[in-house]
Amino acid sequence: MEPTRDDAWKLLNEYTKNPSLIKHALAVEAAMRAYAAKSGEDRELWSVTGLIHDFDYEQHPTAEEHPMAGVAILVKLGWPQEIVEAVGGHARDASRVSLMSKVLFSVDELTGLVAACALVQPEKNIANLKVTSVRKKWKDKAFARAVNRQDIELGARELGVDLDEHIAFVIEALKPVARELGLAGM
Repeated sequence: MEPTRDDAWKLLNEYTKNPSLIKHALAVEAAMRAYAAKSGEDRELWSVTGLIHDFDYEQHPTAEEHPMAGVAILVKLGWPQEIVEAVGGHARDASRVSLMSKVLFSVDELTGLVAACALVQPEKNIANLKVTSVRKKWKDKAFARAVNRQDIELGARELGVDLDEHIAFVIEALKPVARELGLAGM
């Protein structure tokens, strides 16, 4: 099976109804696509993986279940092993071998932090978001409290990229989909 974006969109919407989780999936998809382009990898494969990485989260939100419940569903549906491994690899304690799994882990939490930072800007527009603004909010542990900053740091280390460069890259990756994410301003 070679899943298309349409296949991924259908799977995501079959299991996920929460608009915030859908937006998160779209953000991760955009970041994955951008990193695939930068790395000379298959943009469609990586974006499909980003889009479905949390499809099981709404129904299986605990660390004991997610993402392994989704992995089992993907295997049953016959999804490619590289997608299955990447989805499984975005769990906190998972082993990440492929570049795709490392990128997925590295952008998952970061897209949420970047989106939250854009939404507290006066204009609520990612177009003007700076790395310095993200780093300032980073220090405020009460801000976007659910975002695991240690996972973001670990993801950047696993990729071998500077954290500020990683943040800047993700900001740029989300700009083309700002409207869909609700980050295009008031």
